Amino acid sequence: MQEQYRTLAREGVHEIEINKSRFLCALAPVATEAEAQDFIARIRKEHPTARHHCFAYVLGADGGIQKASDDGEPGGTAGVPMLQMLVRREVRYVVAVVTRYFGGVKLGAGGLIRAYGGVVGEALDVLGTVTRQRFRLVTVTVDHQRAGRVENDLRTTGRAVREVTYGADVRIEIGLPEAELDAFRGWLADTTAGTARLELGGEAYGEL
Repeated sequence: MQEQYRTLAREGVHEIEINKSRFLCALAPVATEAEAQDFIARIRKEHPTARHHCFAYVLGADGGIQKASDDGEPGGTAGVPMLQMLVRREVRYVVAVVTRYFGGVKLGAGGLIRAYGGVVGEALDVLGTVTRQRFRLVTVTVDHQRAGRVENDLRTTGRAVREVTYGADVRIEIGLPEAELDAFRGWLADTTAGTARLELGGEAYGEL
């Protein structure tokens, strides 16, 4: 698995106008192809009178799933430059839809390539990106007396606390970089006088 990847910070829309044609780039973070297709369908529905809804998306921490569509624009002038911009910026789990309202002036192949790729790049700048790091999921089980201090120490040291469950004991699920596991075991033993239990789970990605 990739140790980390970059993705979109938030969903949003950015618009530019070139020779009276409006290009509206809608970007969204998505986890699956189904989510990407749902977002594309939503944008089409929001702009039923637009001539083109070109799209591109990149999924997988390694960028293994990539798709693009020119949606009626000359081949290779819309979806491909959009996809190339996403790949060049190294963003993952993101979908871009550029809706074009034709302004009556033809831009030519070069102009279209610059417009479609450019509006995606500008939208990424406006909306921003975040880095997600691969973590090992770890569950710490501790008695109620020590739980508050342990949870507080975890949060103040920047640990990714994912869930806290109260029962006979308190279970705290966190995400840890693999390289920090041994040091964390030592810290936990010292902090709880050896009373806490630690269980290793699977892997997940979380924000740095």
